[in-house]
Amino acid sequence: MTNPRQCQIVPPYLLEAIAHSHDHVAVERARESLVTDDVLRAQRLVQVQTVLAAATPPGEPHVQRLISDAQHTQTLPGKRRRGEGEGPVHDVAVNEAYDGLGATWTLYWQAFGRNSLDGSGLTLPATVHYGAGYDNAFWDGQRMVFGDGDGRIFNRFTVSVDVIGHELTHGVTQVTAGLLYNGQSGALNESLSDVFGSLVKQHALGQSANDADWLIGQGLFTSRVKGRALRDMLNPGTAYDDPTLGKDPQPATMAGYVKTTADNGGVHVNSGIPNRAFALAARAIGGFAWEGAGAIWYAVLTGGAIPARCDFATFAALTITEASRAHGVDSPQHEAVAQAWTTVGVTPSGALPGTPAEADPGTLAVTRSGGFTGLMKSRTATLDALPHKDAEAWRTLLEGDQLAQFTEIPGHPDAFQYTVCANGEVLCASDNALPSRIVHLIERFLDEAPGAP
Repeated sequence: MTNPRQCQIVPPYLLEAIAHSHDHVAVERARESLVTDDVLRAQRLVQVQTVLAAATPPGEPHVQRLISDAQHTQTLPGKRRRGEGEGPVHDVAVNEAYDGLGATWTLYWQAFGRNSLDGSGLTLPATVHYGAGYDNAFWDGQRMVFGDGDGRIFNRFTVSVDVIGHELTHGVTQVTAGLLYNGQSGALNESLSDVFGSLVKQHALGQSANDADWLIGQGLFTSRVKGRALRDMLNPGTAYDDPTLGKDPQPATMAGYVKTTADNGGVHVNSGIPNRAFALAARAIGGFAWEGAGAIWYAVLTGGAIPARCDFATFAALTITEASRAHGVDSPQHEAVAQAWTTVGVTPSGALPGTPAEADPGTLAVTRSGGFTGLMKSRTATLDALPHKDAEAWRTLLEGDQLAQFTEIPGHPDAFQYTVCANGEVLCASDNALPSRIVHLIERFLDEAPGAP
């Protein structure tokens, strides 16, 4: 089962690690960031269905931005702070959001001739100062939303332009390829957001593929964290190695592919494989990446040939075919793309996500995953080991088969996902699909686990 919450920049596995750290302020902020209110979740389900039908602004294509301030609440859109063409205000987050939305629009328009996310001039709204120390940023189908971070692990989420590009690209993928957010197609969804998020930064800085750092989320971590960024596209698995966060779990090749049902089939972890393929191809082709590998990836993304359940091997074949169509068979571009996929071990027989072992009868196993960074937290325990009130709540929930009704709601990119194994069944649901009482019951179960994941 997959369920929607938001398209967040920070994977839940990072927030889960922080929630079990020894920094009380960071712990509180991380836990608060993992749970959102029911009203906001319900609103998102409607927004995703309606926002991309907005009217096209008249006249010559140009970016349309609107920045609001949630004033540390979870109420959207918040107070209007800056509209298109208006000068900077005395709020760095507002100005960074405004500039980042503009940089993303500019990349898509100047490099690919695409007028906003939908290709028809969709207005780009954003809200800053969401929540109290909220450790994330997300695209909810209608707008960009930025937290301020806890100040211990995370800085404000407007600080990295590639984060903004990443989240807005989920909107592009939504209206083009429509990749399902699970398994390899979900990992491709995440990878495409990283690819074009990185291209936004490179384009804004005028960097070539060989000059780019290929880091995603550089600047999000505070100086307390031993890490350079959330992800390293060129060298997956090396972005951070920190006592609180653990080590970057992304594999660099299919040999390390993570088989799991957590995080919608490991979408934030396994995206490192196609990320590396793109970075290798872009560097081998040389020049500006948006003119080389980026143009090939964009043509495939928007070309209509990607199946919703596209796996790595199919996507690789499509990019290789596009490289030969655009540049010729055996051209340097064709060879660079083909070699990049070979290097990361993607072949037509590539591995598919597996299913974790079910819990033994009489036990309860729960995993929380998803989110932009993909950190995972899990716990297995017998119901008899729980506080009496929670044990009875779990028995009622499981015996009444209440969880099953939430398993068919489609998930959004970067959503938080819960996997519950009990009584020989495996049920998966996104937090936005669950009533708050169930979310809090699950959170209490996970928070009682001793030590960090």
